[in-house]
Amino acid sequence: MEERETIQIAKEVLRTEAQALLDAQERIDGAFVKAVELIYGTKGKCIVTGVGKSGLVGAKIAATLASTGTSSFFIHPTEALHGDLGMIGPEDLVVAISYSGESEELIKILPHIKRFDIPLIAMAGEEGSTLARYGDVFLPIRVEKEACPLGAAPTSSTTLTMAMGDALAVALMKRRGFKAEDFASFHPGGSLGKRLFVKIEDLMRRENLPVITPRTSLKEAIVVMSEGRLGNVLIEDESGRLVAVLSDGDVRRALMDERFSLESEAIRYANRTPRTCSNGRMLASEALELIENHKIQMLPIVDDKGRVQGVLHLHDLVEAGIKR
Repeated sequence: MEERETIQIAKEVLRTEAQALLDAQERIDGAFVKAVELIYGTKGKCIVTGVGKSGLVGAKIAATLASTGTSSFFIHPTEALHGDLGMIGPEDLVVAISYSGESEELIKILPHIKRFDIPLIAMAGEEGSTLARYGDVFLPIRVEKEACPLGAAPTSSTTLTMAMGDALAVALMKRRGFKAEDFASFHPGGSLGKRLFVKIEDLMRRENLPVITPRTSLKEAIVVMSEGRLGNVLIEDESGRLVAVLSDGDVRRALMDERFSLESEAIRYANRTPRTCSNGRMLASEALELIENHKIQMLPIVDDKGRVQGVLHLHDLVEAGIKR
């Protein structure tokens, strides 16, 4: 098969599936609103179920709902018939997915779901299907054409089903007033979670800090700087108060001084008004902004008396995945 033909096939698949989504949006009506309100008003969980490709898509829908404020999980119909029906409580709601609306394993559990008077949202291709008739709400996922050239493999239909699940999740987010902070609380390991929750005190280094006194020579300071591997040394007075910071950049600039001497006191070449932070509870993302704005690599963290409590280095923020 030639390259041009392969590209044309890919474009046709995307075009076909995109058209299926555009057609479906024209069919969105009050049934969708009712589905959203049913899920929103559910005191229990939203259980998603389906077989085969519909099941795989259903698992993704359940995961999306769960991560956006709707307590949800996926259950396989076959497992439900063998005990997992006990996972469904009287205050729950079920979203059942089957393009044909006739999947044998799924149809078998519907009478048991309805026996407990549990609300059922049916997602199927045909309104006259068994699944659709059982549903309290019917959401059509009919497509005119599968992208598969044989019309057999679920392609356009699974894309539409997943998009319908996304539409439910987004509508519910709006209905609940779900904010970025809420999303981050469900994704503490993600970039947003880190940006909104990780604080300076979670990342700052407290031990084995490169510290010298105001009388330490530049030669000794360079040794301490090398051993500390932070590109900086902290200069503290007798009470432990930070009085200056010497960076590797300061050392390079010192080399241009006509009076340069390794035996000179390091504080002679240091920054006596270093940028510091006295709030360990500050968000790490805000600290990153401070570091970048002032073009420094290390931010000393001090108490209200100016005594060093720790340091936050740019590398620590990068390794932790903190972004602005």
